[in-house]
Amino acid sequence: MKYAYEDLSDGQFENLIVFVCQPLLGISVQGFASGPDGGRDAKFVGVAELHPSKASPWQGTTIIQAKHTNGYNRIFSESDFYNGQVNETTVIGKEIPRIIKLREAGQLNHYMLFSNRRLAANAESEIRAFISKECGIPEVSIYLCGVEQLEILLKSLPEIARKAALDPVDSPLIVSPDDLAEVVEAFARHRTDILPVLDDPPVPRISYDDKNRLNNMSVDYARLLRKRYMKETRQIQTFLAAPENLDLLRQYESVVDEFQFKIISKRKDYQTFDAVMEYLLDLLFARDAVLRQHGNKRLTRALLFYMYWHCDIGEVEDASANQTLTP
Repeated sequence: MKYAYEDLSDGQFENLIVFVCQPLLGISVQGFASGPDGGRDAKFVGVAELHPSKASPWQGTTIIQAKHTNGYNRIFSESDFYNGQVNETTVIGKEIPRIIKLREAGQLNHYMLFSNRRLAANAESEIRAFISKECGIPEVSIYLCGVEQLEILLKSLPEIARKAALDPVDSPLIVSPDDLAEVVEAFARHRTDILPVLDDPPVPRISYDDKNRLNNMSVDYARLLRKRYMKETRQIQTFLAAPENLDLLRQYESVVDEFQFKIISKRKDYQTFDAVMEYLLDLLFARDAVLRQHGNKRLTRALLFYMYWHCDIGEVEDASANQTLTP
């Protein structure tokens, strides 16, 4: 079974890796609470049970790190993860000083790094050699595990997933970008061909000010949204209403259903709706190459604003009055 690792929270992924490491190293693998980890998410001290082999196990202190991403089909060799330099711009680059510090303090003999990214053989060799050179750790004491090997481990040890108790209720606000990407791509392709430039926006179901008050959207953020994207709302409405775009309308409706249910279930995690909007946009851009293309970023923001303006996402009912507001 392939798990949707990208839909897990960082904490869920870290817990999963602790359970993966217990049969490999030993039951005393120790996970750490959330917060600054000093370069470690878990550690094991002793003689490993199975890793790298039962005949020649690691001995000493093994430091374990779990690097999770919510992105789709990400890889180890992407520039945000590794670029062959020690700096603050990449995941590996930021970890090198921490690994060196643990190594110099005698708190690290072996190093394991797990991620839900794909790991090609050449990238594995290059990154392992880089960590070895920079940190003074023998290459044989470094282990990198990508999503392919993680799948093999979970198939070999099926009880791990049960022990990790991957509960979707604990997952973060995660939405799929696939249907939205198709709508945005189609809109970008046809907006100048078939849509007139119309300045009058569709009428919101409730007043914009009331909507913002109900959803705790800040005045400045709401004003900027309206200024930047209002002119696209009529075009989007006309585009979705066109008979030839019925399939795209259904995809749009599927998107707003998913977004709205996820927002309602996770709304308490965010103080303002500004934060909800920006989190969703960051997530969508990270997970889909079409949405983060030049030009499509603006259209994605415009479409998300249309969802909000059109009352497809966000609160539309005053709970204290227990009645739906009208313009």
